[in-house]
Amino acid sequence: MMTNKHIARENAKRRVKELKGYYSHIVVFIIINGILYLLKTGVLNSLLPETFPKESHYYDWINGNILIWTVILAVHTLIILRHKFTFFKRWEVRQIQKYMDEDRTGQNFDK
Repeated sequence: MMTNKHIARENAKRRVKELKGYYSHIVVFIIINGILYLLKTGVLNSLLPETFPKESHYYDWINGNILIWTVILAVHTLIILRHKFTFFKRWEVRQIQKYMDEDRTGQNFDK
């Protein structure tokens, strides 16, 4: 039988694991997109082999990559911070109460 303390501990462990994954996502985002941006701007040209294309038009896709990854990171942020957004939970409770009140008073017109 799980006690409330045990359940709370498991929930806390799960949230810490989610945060760890989120922070890892941020680090990888910064490193990969930082390198790609430096490559696009030509800062890394001196480190590239001679046969590597150095013209800027080869790297036009990097802007799209950064944009898409930023949107994904924003969604990840919203998922991680979902417990901070109580508006949705309060709205749900209000809607449930509203429909229960309508059913109780016989004002349900869905039938």
